[in-house]
Amino acid sequence: METFFVFFLNGISYGLLLFMLSSGLTLIFSMMGVLNFAHTSFYMMGAYFAYALAGSLGFFPALIIAPLLVGALGAAFERYSLRKVHVYGHVPELLVTFGLSYVVLEVVRLVWGPANVDYRVPEALSGPLFTLANIKGQGLSWLAGAGDPAICAPAAGNSCTQFPMYRGFMALVALFMLGSLWLLLTRTRIGLIIQAALTHPDTTQALGHNVPRVMMGVFGGGCALAGLAGVIGGNAFVTEPNMAASVGAIIFVVVVVGGMGSLAGAFLASLLIGLIQTFAVVIDISPVSVLQSMGTTVSFEHWAYPLLKISVSQMAPILPYLLLVLILIFRPKGLLGTREE
Repeated sequence: METFFVFFLNGISYGLLLFMLSSGLTLIFSMMGVLNFAHTSFYMMGAYFAYALAGSLGFFPALIIAPLLVGALGAAFERYSLRKVHVYGHVPELLVTFGLSYVVLEVVRLVWGPANVDYRVPEALSGPLFTLANIKGQGLSWLAGAGDPAICAPAAGNSCTQFPMYRGFMALVALFMLGSLWLLLTRTRIGLIIQAALTHPDTTQALGHNVPRVMMGVFGGGCALAGLAGVIGGNAFVTEPNMAASVGAIIFVVVVVGGMGSLAGAFLASLLIGLIQTFAVVIDISPVSVLQSMGTTVSFEHWAYPLLKISVSQMAPILPYLLLVLILIFRPKGLLGTREE
């Protein structure tokens, strides 16, 4: 039972990281109608900028500075490149962001090399946040930190599972970002201007607001969110030049499953996919094992054996994409999507 709870929390924290990354892409698409193929490249830049800054300034200053740098670069890209091709339609927008992703990839390889860099979790956030112990005769207990050595020692015969402190920090940052983004868009004058620029750009421009500048800020803000996800996720996983490609496909799955342009949908889809991938990797059940438990044996010579022997854990990497296919078939707008484009 304690393992289930820890896996559940790991799935939630991973899903919140996916939301941090997908929220920026969702924000850009919902406000501007631009599907930014280079979005995960800004995620990678956030990780590498944080790695460079953490060596001299420390992790926590890098946590603030790196996303701001990434956001500034994103705003500059929108101002001097994306805006110029916007008048030619969506295909040139896709192509220019696609080209940017390869430019960023090659620049990263030239500056930091092709191998992964030593971007580590800060010492202050390393170690377990808490330990769940299944104590004989008492049941499940919640222990702070690494727990009592007398309880969790192998000789004690109890089962102890630790939850990393950094996973909790990732979830906390993601929830803070979610709350801040919601407040910004629904409770501030800036949010009202952004929404007005989305629905009535000409009227908003006539009232004295610079709509192109608003859109530049939205694009830069979305890139900054990707950069923040890179700062948080880069040391939790691996910071290397292929990290953008490794999460690129899954982020687009999150955005489509949740509903194009829906932040609430992206949040729901992120948690769903995070939990699916976390639990699926430990479920070693296949149709063959199910049939055997029911008293039916499938021989090696059976024509369907290569398919029936595949376990859920082996299917884990493709489950989000199967979910994507099902969503596109039965609910093309996504779980909470409303946008027609």
